[in-house]
Amino acid sequence: MQHAPIYRRPGPGGVARAALGGLVSASAGLGAAEVVAGLGASLRSPVLDVGDRVVDRVPVWAKDLAIDWFGTNDKIALLVGIAAILAIYAALVGVVGLRRDLRLGLAGVGLFGLLGALASLGARTGATATSVLPSLVGAVVAAAALWWLGRSRPDVGDVPPAPGRRHPSERRRFLAETGVLAGAAALLVATGRRLEARFSAADSRAAIRLPVPDVAEAPVPAGAQADGAASLFTPNASFYRIDTALTVPQVPAEGWELRVGGMVDRPLRLSFDDLLGRRVEEHDITLTCVSNTIGGELVGTARWMGVRLDDLLAEAGVAAGADQVVGRSVDGYTCGFPVAALDGRDAMVAFGMNGEPLPLEHGFPARLIVPGIYGYASATKWLTEIELTTFDDFDHYWVPRGYAALAPIKLQSRIDRPRGLDRIPAGPFVIGGVAWAQTIGVADVELRIDEGDWQPTELATEVNDTTWRQWSFRWDASPGRHSIQVRAIDRNGAIQTADRSEPLPNGASGHHTVVVLVDEA
Repeated sequence: MQHAPIYRRPGPGGVARAALGGLVSASAGLGAAEVVAGLGASLRSPVLDVGDRVVDRVPVWAKDLAIDWFGTNDKIALLVGIAAILAIYAALVGVVGLRRDLRLGLAGVGLFGLLGALASLGARTGATATSVLPSLVGAVVAAAALWWLGRSRPDVGDVPPAPGRRHPSERRRFLAETGVLAGAAALLVATGRRLEARFSAADSRAAIRLPVPDVAEAPVPAGAQADGAASLFTPNASFYRIDTALTVPQVPAEGWELRVGGMVDRPLRLSFDDLLGRRVEEHDITLTCVSNTIGGELVGTARWMGVRLDDLLAEAGVAAGADQVVGRSVDGYTCGFPVAALDGRDAMVAFGMNGEPLPLEHGFPARLIVPGIYGYASATKWLTEIELTTFDDFDHYWVPRGYAALAPIKLQSRIDRPRGLDRIPAGPFVIGGVAWAQTIGVADVELRIDEGDWQPTELATEVNDTTWRQWSFRWDASPGRHSIQVRAIDRNGAIQTADRSEPLPNGASGHHTVVVLVDEA
């Protein structure tokens, strides 16, 4: 005997199951997209394509806020945020599609696939017809999974269930089907990751043997490390990384090529072996990110190995009128700095960092290093092209986003010990830190306690004028709450300004100040 259809409002359990169905359908689609992305080095996951468009279009204040909150984990935070939004969207699609109208749910899947395809077409490096494949295939698979879950959603049955509840066999079948989809999604994601691993540049990097430099850096002078200051050289593993790449570009040295062109007399094309075969130099240079706040840690020093940039450009022949050097990354990012900055400073196309090939995340196989200019305008990683042009004709990546075209690093100093709100015992205590005035050099560092008189610190031996200089101060700490402030003076006599400014548009300024709590001895 046939029963009349039973229509009922979905209960909380039904909504939860529908949301689960949307989530596993989306997971299957993303897994399929990962597999397609793993089929070719030029293909990418739609999540990464969407993330790149967010990075390119996010307001500068939001970018600085993300770096301030998350530091070098800002990209992870962005991907987690995208994943959370996608999960919420997928759950809503599941509720709409499996509890209301399957056609609307399928339309929601199609909309997300379209957004992913459009994001892939907006890539900085240009897009081809195949760029949309991961998004489109992923959308088709997600739609098919949602249809499969909703194809036989019954509202009637031979034996009606209790009011407001589904038949137990229906619930079991639904959970079994979502379990199958979840397993399939996990398998697809794992397969996609394995396929993508084929394009890793790790083996290429491991095979590199750096040459003995023709111009070796002098040994670090005795007394260059001050008590209480950060390590003179920043280990590669802890060196700050700020860039716009959501995932590290994988660029094997084999087949890599550096092009030097634009307003030059003799364009150059150099392989990685060509670079290694040129006159190789080592130089100790401090890098600073424009997003570094007062007292921040987006600064570090390394011993870099590579070839001189001015030698390369002299060989290419800089044409009259060219006033900007543009570095282009394989991911489409651009930096730009004045030709006039090549004034004898040790600007390099670097391929070595602290005695080993560049780490993948720091630009392997080659990057630009230009002392005295913030990294956003000079330190192109995963370098593939150097173009000579003019500032009138070209704005590098961050200029349209509000940052200054010219980016000389400001005179700065930092207190490394003690940290803010540290508790220390009364009595003798060594305060330590670093200061930098790149291409000029630090002449003095001064300290004051509790708004008292400025007092000279003990300067460590200077390595050169392009690395930070360390300092220390021996303090007889008395019990109580104390404020410690530092400032630097460069070799031209300029005193670090106390006026505070934010990183936008050309770097932060102001005196680093910490508050310390001194306990009774």
